[in-house]
Amino acid sequence: MAKRKKSTKKVDKSSKYLAYLAWFLAIVALMLISLTVGYYFGIKDAKQTLYTQKTSDASYNELPKKKSQPTVKKRLEAVLQKEQPKYISAAHEIEDEKLANPPKLPQKKRVVYKSKPKLAIIIDDVQTARDVKAIKALHLPLTMSFLPPRAARPNSAKLAAHEKFYMVHLPMEAMHFNAEEPETLRVEDSQEKILQKIAQIKKEFPRVHYINNHTGSKFTSDEQAVNRLIYSLRKNNIHFIDSRTTAKTKVPQIEKAYGIKYVARDVFLDHHMDKAYVKKQIKVAIKVAKAHGHAIAIGHPHKETLEAIKESKALFKDVELVQVYKVY
Repeated sequence: MAKRKKSTKKVDKSSKYLAYLAWFLAIVALMLISLTVGYYFGIKDAKQTLYTQKTSDASYNELPKKKSQPTVKKRLEAVLQKEQPKYISAAHEIEDEKLANPPKLPQKKRVVYKSKPKLAIIIDDVQTARDVKAIKALHLPLTMSFLPPRAARPNSAKLAAHEKFYMVHLPMEAMHFNAEEPETLRVEDSQEKILQKIAQIKKEFPRVHYINNHTGSKFTSDEQAVNRLIYSLRKNNIHFIDSRTTAKTKVPQIEKAYGIKYVARDVFLDHHMDKAYVKKQIKVAIKVAKAHGHAIAIGHPHKETLEAIKESKALFKDVELVQVYKVY
């Protein structure tokens, strides 16, 4: 009988252990369920909060898919109304104030041309997707001149690759400009170094056939430096358009020696950051085109410049607005 009682006690103890284990497992299961439910609702709340923050942020450009898309006109206005990135004033391009004015018009009788005078407007300093979007929103054949890639604008060459035609705005040494671009061409650069730089530009922009200078008042006024540049460009089948940032430019005589026709800017649109001034310069560019049969104007992707071009569309009926390669 004593043995039987001992066995019963063992059974009772086993039952107790099983009961404790069951309770423990039940508690663990409840904790796991609570954690899972909490995680689910926490993630859901976090996603909702993130979405609310994004849609309420003025810099967030995406709209909910269910909302109707704005019209083309509204999209154009939205792009142009957005403040462009902080650019250095366009005045840094020109060394001499008087060069903002076009050459004197001929006093003799106006020439009658068989076709409309051609006007090309080059937009320099193109470097971001916003620049490209704003320029293309005008729906005009403007010529975009892209700055070479650097840390602050790594995608400029990739953006150019999507365009049928583009130019490169090559930085060159200026007389009195301290905020120069990385890898700016300098007067003392050797022929080998300039050849390497142009080869690099050709690699980054495979379809480039036209280059104009960014600043460059010191470089383009040095005969030997210009000679090394034109030699390098000819070897790569690239034409040079003189932005004419100095009255002392040596490009005309060097190109004449090579048997190349000199092509240069006639009018600078945004030497002063004022929309009324840009509109006045557009009229001057049209006047020059009518007098000579063609003209090249240069501007920048500033908000004021693009708005002035947009608001001057009616004036372009008197000229044929073309890409720069169609001017000469």
